[in-house]
Amino acid sequence: MKCLITGGAGFIGSYLAEYLLKENHKVTVFDDLSTGRFGNITNFLESSKFKFIHGDILDEPKLRKAISEVDLVFHLAAAVGVKYIYDNPIKSITINIRGTENVLNSCVKFSKKIFLASSSEVYGKNGRNNESFKESDEISLNPSLRWSYGATKAVNEFFAKAAYKEKGLPVVIGRYFNTIGPRQLDTYGMVIPRFVNQALKNEPITVFEDGSQVRSFIDVLDVVGATVKLMSNPKAEGEIFNIGTPSPINIKNLASKIKNITSSKSKIMYIPYQQVYGADFKDINYRVPNIEKLKKYIKFKSNSDLDKTLKIIIIYKRKKLGEN
Repeated sequence: MKCLITGGAGFIGSYLAEYLLKENHKVTVFDDLSTGRFGNITNFLESSKFKFIHGDILDEPKLRKAISEVDLVFHLAAAVGVKYIYDNPIKSITINIRGTENVLNSCVKFSKKIFLASSSEVYGKNGRNNESFKESDEISLNPSLRWSYGATKAVNEFFAKAAYKEKGLPVVIGRYFNTIGPRQLDTYGMVIPRFVNQALKNEPITVFEDGSQVRSFIDVLDVVGATVKLMSNPKAEGEIFNIGTPSPINIKNLASKIKNITSSKSKIMYIPYQQVYGADFKDINYRVPNIEKLKKYIKFKSNSDLDKTLKIIIIYKRKKLGEN
């Protein structure tokens, strides 16, 4: 198969490219390198099955040509990270909505099957203590720019579902929950690479608020495996799936765990959201997925646990710090 990955130089996208190449598919990465990194894909450049296009999903003619030449499209390109979105709301909204519209329109035009990467952020502020999110749950957003990313991803989902219903577009929608692994940057507010970098440098590990927020973290290899398997199942077309792990941990305990694994001398410091994001920032306390639907469609089972993935990330980060 010839596969196109928009945002393929990003964290998840580069692992997806690697996975597909190992499965003997031809892979084209389409990325403007605004948040992705060329270094994530340099190892693939010598492969005859790999092609890189430096392109912006807002450049519709260039995007359309790239999509016309492949069999499958994995749309991962987006403005990412809570802090990046909060600091760049207009740019983020434009990329996520107009860019995705361009991708979907081209897929409709050329009858290409597409995987649409959505996010757990679509659930918005509708957090409930100790209750995991199901795909059928209602979306609850408010006018704060904090929820603009979730709102754009929800619009993307509606557009994709409408294209499936009206145009017969074969589309699979995956709501990614917190995904982690080597190569993930802390630049855009990602919590685990930030904690690891702080711990390895013996700097204060900065936990927002009191650290009672509960999240779950899934290894990037599990995410890309689930993504590819969903695209291989015709029954998944037109459906939405949570892609994550139902194993919860609060952020305070996560910070302590990373401190212990790294044998860091860091102190854990608690700071208010307002100090980082501004006065109107709000977050939900509990965001963990129900993955029964995912297990039903692809017999999904995670192959890793949090401690194992953290140790892999820490080894990777130690090496990177040693190179600097």
